[in-house]
Amino acid sequence: MPDLIPFRDIAHLFSDFDHTAWRLEAQRGYASDRSSPKRQRYLRGESLGFDPQHPWHANVRRQTERGKRVERVRIVDDPPTEDQRFLLASGLGNVEAGEDIRNLYRAEALQHGLPENDFWLFDSRLLVAFHFDDDGTTLGVEVSEEPAVVLRGCQVRDAAWHHAVRTQDFQARVRSAV
Repeated sequence: MPDLIPFRDIAHLFSDFDHTAWRLEAQRGYASDRSSPKRQRYLRGESLGFDPQHPWHANVRRQTERGKRVERVRIVDDPPTEDQRFLLASGLGNVEAGEDIRNLYRAEALQHGLPENDFWLFDSRLLVAFHFDDDGTTLGVEVSEEPAVVLRGCQVRDAAWHHAVRTQDFQARVRSAV
């Protein structure tokens, strides 16, 4: 197994990037989401819209107001898992904050050769790959500036972005499941 570092050690990248922070999100669920207070609000049917006090929302708003882009593509099962339905609902607050989230069904992602591992790509020059256990708990991340690794991340980004559907449009397709 590669040398992994805690996710918190790369948190500065979300404010230090120059132009783009892009994520591929491919897991069927995340342990951190299942234990979050936001998940409990979702289960009670409460709104999960933009919250200017939420650290992620505040940072996304700050970065996008500076002209930077924060984007992600979520790979979603058909039908979505319960964890994915939570992400679809909670993602609306991220979108309101300024993040561009798009979604792609897993079958289509696999047809296009997209990987099923999560990563962040910063400024098309640094890739942060996640490692998870079987329950979706983040074990750590692997940081690479290796040209071949970053190039593959850029290729995945371009293919995923081309085929993915904006969150609002995607939700209309799966509204009965969200």
